[in-house]
Amino acid sequence: MSSSTTGSTSGSTNSSTTGSGGTLTATQVAQIAADHEQARRTVQPIIAPSFHHEGMNLDDAYACQRAWVDLQVADGARVVGHKIGLTSRAMQSQMRINEPDFGALLDYMMMIDGCQLQIADYVDPKLEVEMAFVFDRPLEGDGLTVADVMRATEFVQPALELIDARSFRNHPETGKPRTIVDTISDNAADAGVILGGRPTRPDAVDLRWAGAIFSVNGVVEETGLAAGVLNHPANGIIWLARRLAPMGLRIEPGQTILSGSFTRAVACRAGDTFTADYGPLGTVSCHFY
Repeated sequence: MSSSTTGSTSGSTNSSTTGSGGTLTATQVAQIAADHEQARRTVQPIIAPSFHHEGMNLDDAYACQRAWVDLQVADGARVVGHKIGLTSRAMQSQMRINEPDFGALLDYMMMIDGCQLQIADYVDPKLEVEMAFVFDRPLEGDGLTVADVMRATEFVQPALELIDARSFRNHPETGKPRTIVDTISDNAADAGVILGGRPTRPDAVDLRWAGAIFSVNGVVEETGLAAGVLNHPANGIIWLARRLAPMGLRIEPGQTILSGSFTRAVACRAGDTFTADYGPLGTVSCHFY
């Protein structure tokens, strides 16, 4: 496996770039997407793309992400929704960004409560506690409100997001950390979604006060309220709809949207059982072996 995103791209004569402010050529974008896919399949991390492309920006990162999603679709996968990340101010500050990020959810990522996961299938797996929104109406535009999101939502459901960055957190020789453009190009490090609990109408619960107790092997590791997501998880949905609009995309009926984590990500190890208790909304769990 190539351990870099350069190779044939570094001397490419293809001068076309990703557009909309991107700095990478189309060939470089395709190579980065292919490297991330090889890392996913072989479960071997790559050098973060920004190490080889120091001018890489957010437009480049999302272009790489779209190219990776196109690879999945060409291989038979379906886009079934999106995930939103970096919704807390603390995480945005840590990643030196002033807005959330997003990635695609694919049909093969969707898992059910109680699933058994093999640790060897992932590079650096972690779990986050989230609220999933499932829509029965389209949602698009710049003037959306929380009420618009609630009306378009068929139900909300407890979820765990499995994140798994496919590049080294730090360069193995220089120690240089990966950046936000690296994680975005890696589909925002999304690897799976575990859905559980009780699907609930969004107007049947005060979503700001929906909370979870997150336990590992029976020991409480994290607790949190959904208000930690931009003061209301629906605000993450509003941000996503606005971000998708310039791409000619919208939130479609039937899609699942992860609105953002309201706990710290917790690392996964073989033998660990994870349970998120959402109180009246039920629980969602999984086990790693």
